[in-house]
Amino acid sequence: MKQSLDHQRPIFQQIKETIEENILNDAFPEEERVPSTNEFAKMYRINPATAAKGINQLVDHGILYKKRGIGMFVCAGAKEVLLTQRKEEFYNRFIVPLKKEAQHLGITVNELKELLDKGEIK
Repeated sequence: MKQSLDHQRPIFQQIKETIEENILNDAFPEEERVPSTNEFAKMYRINPATAAKGINQLVDHGILYKKRGIGMFVCAGAKEVLLTQRKEEFYNRFIVPLKKEAQHLGITVNELKELLDKGEIK
């Protein structure tokens, strides 16, 4: 699971994203324990408070929950929540600008569909 940190972005954000990716890739299934703040701190040689900030964001969003004295665990339905969030982000980041540019260029919906079908996802 360990990967190198990008020092251009907040470390707590990267820890949050690492956990999210592991949930989406089924490395951390529902009800599975995830590494603790101390484990992340040791793994990346960072302050435990930094790791806690990323983990606590996931708790706040209903992705993780704490079992007192045992650790942090993946909530039931966490993968679906993350997929929904990612799809919304994808729509806003890629589809909205694509539609605006297509409209600007006079590309019809059918032409756009044809263009999308050229590089069909397998």
